[in-house]
Amino acid sequence: MTPIRIGQIVPSSNITMETEIPALLRARELVAPERFTFHSSRMRMKHVTKDELAKMDADSDRCALELSDARVDVMGYACLVAIMSMGLGYHRRSQERLGQVTRDNDAEAPVVTSAGALIEGLQAMGAKKIAVVAPYMKPLTEMVVNYIRNEGFEVVDYRALEIQDNLAVAAHDPMNLPAIVAGMNTAEADVIVLSACVQMPSLPAVTTVEAQTGKPVLTAAVATTWQMLNALNLPTRVPGGGALLSGAY
Repeated sequence: MTPIRIGQIVPSSNITMETEIPALLRARELVAPERFTFHSSRMRMKHVTKDELAKMDADSDRCALELSDARVDVMGYACLVAIMSMGLGYHRRSQERLGQVTRDNDAEAPVVTSAGALIEGLQAMGAKKIAVVAPYMKPLTEMVVNYIRNEGFEVVDYRALEIQDNLAVAAHDPMNLPAIVAGMNTAEADVIVLSACVQMPSLPAVTTVEAQTGKPVLTAAVATTWQMLNALNLPTRVPGGGALLSGAY
């Protein structure tokens, strides 16, 4: 079987998306026949500020072109806040533009974004009310919350961890997340978004928080993996990936 090539467009300082998505797909390899290889192209970004995010996003076309040279089978834009900082609904415009880059290069590949994947994952789960944890400074977190609200969800509570340096975001201990969620108002939430950021590690805490709260838990990395599998027309069962990757959606 020819391995499926997974392409990722990542911020230069992101070190989590290239660990959590491969970890999820390696776990899937334990229960399914497909095999995967992983390929990345980087956009320069060190600090999670609106100005740096806008400059970084402008570089995403180059990354899509480079990955299409490798004839990847799917590519994911791995920065949720960069997309959401560019205006309401921007994930749709980004996906179409980057998809056109691959078509123009005679190497068409489906493009997903972590922002769009989070929205569509919540929709697939039938969520109406959610709680959100994000590592960003409060103004950027509020922008993310407003983006999600604009897509039709009620955010019943959220936490901004106010970490600006992107490597510091990656260094945040995921096992701090259960205590953070315990201090939030999640009683009315249909789904808990444990990490609205592909750089903040969360995968080790997903099943813990699901057991702790009795609620389905979603993360940006989980949603992106789910959306990639859908784009590849593959079953979406991944052990340890929480409710969205149970195979039910």
